Amino acid sequence: MRNVLFDLDGTLTDPCEGITACFRYALGRLGRPCPPAEELARYIGPPIRPAFGEILQSADARLIEEAVAVYRERFAAVGLYENRVYDGVPEMLAGLRSAGFRLYVATSKPQPYAEEVLRHFALDPYFDDVQGNELGGRLDDKAELVRELLTRRGLRADSSLMVGDRRHDVRAARENGLRSIGVTYGYGSGSELKEAGADHVVGSPAAVEALIKTL
Repeated sequence: MRNVLFDLDGTLTDPCEGITACFRYALGRLGRPCPPAEELARYIGPPIRPAFGEILQSADARLIEEAVAVYRERFAAVGLYENRVYDGVPEMLAGLRSAGFRLYVATSKPQPYAEEVLRHFALDPYFDDVQGNELGGRLDDKAELVRELLTRRGLRADSSLMVGDRRHDVRAARENGLRSIGVTYGYGSGSELKEAGADHVVGSPAAVEALIKTL
């Protein structure tokens, strides 16, 4: 095991404040009702277009794109900074780097936002590369996004591992032949991760580091 791919939202940082505020902002501008905060938290991690499709209960591509554009008005200026690094994450990353692992980010967040979050919170030095989504949503499928990173960097699946907090991360790993670690300190439950087929489920960044060092 040489390469570790990390999800971003719900795995490295807790973006709840910013993401839910941007959903409220977009829905308010569109004159649409907004679900309660605990329901909006369900949409932290997965791609934004399917999330808006569910919230708006609509398949109207133009309406969804309008919602995404308004959301990003606030997110790019304010929302991405309304975020915090989970306790223990910098120590986990430092420990894995010092042990010789190569670390990557694979996130459904658009590439420029992902890079800015990592830079702002001083996490970028730990990573060899970042693979985010495109603003137009070409890599909305997390499995395709992971495949893009593996191909671009020439990473072998049998020496790579995915760490994430939602079923999308686990399924993306399985579809690409990677082992996976699900984390329960983010936004996915242990049952969600196990049902998706996670090889391991742990509850803290320290446990992630300890487990990876045994693989």
